Formats: sequence, structure tokens, C-alpha cells
Amino acid sequence: MDQNLLELKSRRIIKSLLLFQYILFIFLFSCGDIKKKEKIKILWTKYNIDLPEGMELYQGINSEMPLKAWVAIIDLDNPNISIKVLSSSDKDRMDTPLQFMEITQARLVINGGYFNATKIPSQHVGLLKTNNILEEPASHSIYRDSKKHFITRGAFGILQDGKVDIAWCSTKNDSIFEWDRPINNRPGSSSDSIPFSKGQYWNVRDAIHAGPVLISDGNIDLTINDEVFFNTPVAGVQPRTAVGYTNDNDLILMVVDGRQVDSRGVYLEELAIMMLEFNCIEAINLDGGGSSTMVADNRLINRPSGRTSQREVMSVIGVFYIQNL
Repeated sequence: MDQNLLELKSRRIIKSLLLFQYILFIFLFSCGDIKKKEKIKILWTKYNIDLPEGMELYQGINSEMPLKAWVAIIDLDNPNISIKVLSSSDKDRMDTPLQFMEITQARLVINGGYFNATKIPSQHVGLLKTNNILEEPASHSIYRDSKKHFITRGAFGILQDGKVDIAWCSTKNDSIFEWDRPINNRPGSSSDSIPFSKGQYWNVRDAIHAGPVLISDGNIDLTINDEVFFNTPVAGVQPRTAVGYTNDNDLILMVVDGRQVDSRGVYLEELAIMMLEFNCIEAINLDGGGSSTMVADNRLINRPSGRTSQREVMSVIGVFYIQNL
């Protein structure tokens, strides 16, 4: 038989097998709720990549769930390392994480907050502040099930001294305020205003709304209802991106693949468990789904929703390394 014909048949067989696996996965996924795991056993191994001192990358696998994840551990005590929230300056206000890396020379990048790509240019959903410029104020309220809810959603912030923080916050004029706890919202029940008089000024250089918060004061503290993420796909099994920090001043950046035969994604509760495994005292969920992406050393690390391409996003968190002379 002609060699070219053999190769063509082989490619068709491979495509058919992959299609069958995908259809099987979607069928199993849609036949009922995927059971949440109270404990997640993941084998973490160091990822072979060229990163400077103070940055480490690990790949995690659980073949039974199944699940694939990547985590970067960044030593914030290293004087050569800095963290920034970045936003796109393109005409449509969107770039791929790899484009962000190429433009800014960041050493590692993950996707950031939620955004509305149907608008031209795209619009950030909630607070976005970069390099002391408030690009987008917080969303003060949201409608869910035909009811208006005032919100103080979780945000990742970088203080003026370069330290990182996570807080429930909102904006008033050009100022950002934080609270010890979010506004108490529940399905069918809401607050009638944002209590700015009880908030404290949050002096951040960079900040990005996302949510919900996963960990607070070293304990799992999912504020799904308070931040009004109930009755949304955010609470289900999804590809995920999260950021947190430890008492040892390490920044934890995690990406979990999902919607794939070999990686189902995780619930928010499972994501919190995974972040707690890395000793996070504070952690927050970022934009997920097809946006969940990690790039490092000028290459794509994970497979966003099973693809080898990246979705354009409006904001990212970048890790920079500048050698002090």
C-alpha cells in the first residue's frame, strides 16, 4: 500500500479515537454531578524548565480523578523578584499570556481577572488597578435571579511596598476600601448598600478583582454566596487559576486543566484544598475556564481546555526577575 495512504489512514484512526474519548468524557460529565473530593492525592514533581533562583515550577498528576495541575512557588524575599498586575494596551484590550510575557519580559505569567470580551474594547469585570492607575472601578452591585445584590468581592493586591495581599474590597471615587468580611449575601437575601464607613483604605499599587476567596487566615473560607457567585458556572467543575501566599512569604500560583479526558477540572472546594496543601494563609480564585493559562520561559505550560493555543485575556499576573548589579 502507498506510504502516503497509510499515513492518511493512521491519522484518521487517531482522530477517531480522540473524538471517541472526547465524546465519552462529555457523556460521563453530563450524566450527573461529579462528586467532590474531600481529600486530593496529587503527585507533584519538579518541572524541567529554566527559571531563575527563587522561582520553582511543579507539575501535579492524579490519574484516578483524573487531574493535571501546575504550581509555581515564588520566593518574595528574593530582592530580584517583583510581582505586577498587567493589563493589555492592545486596541481590543486583549492579549494572550504569552504576548504579555513577550511585551513585558516577565519570566512567568498567569491569567488574571474576569472580563467581558463581547465589548470592543473588552471591559474588566470589577476592580483593575495597575501601577497606581485605576483602570476600572469595582462593580458595586450585581443582579442574580432578578434580585439586586450589593457586593464586596475578593481581590488580589500588591501594596505600595511590593508585598501581596488578598481582601474583600470595593471602590468609592478613586479610593479602594477593604473589609475583614464580605457583605452578607445569600440566594434570595441581600444587603441594601455597601458600608464604606466600616471599611479601611486599601493602599495598593496594583489590584485585580476576581473571586471568590478560597482561604482566609490559614483556613478554607469559601465566600461563594457572599460574593454572589451562586447559580453560576463558577461554582461547578472547571479549569482553574488561583493565587495565594504563605507565612514564609512565598507566592503560590496554580493552574488546573479541565474539560479534558485526562483532567476533569476541580470544584472551588477542591481548589481550596490544593492551595492549602502549599500552606497558603490567603488564596483567591481567578478567572478560569478557557482563560486558565500559565506561561513560563517563553512557552505554554498547560493545555487550556485541551488546546495548544491560548485565549486572549485582558489582565494577567506577571513575575519579574531583575538582577541587581
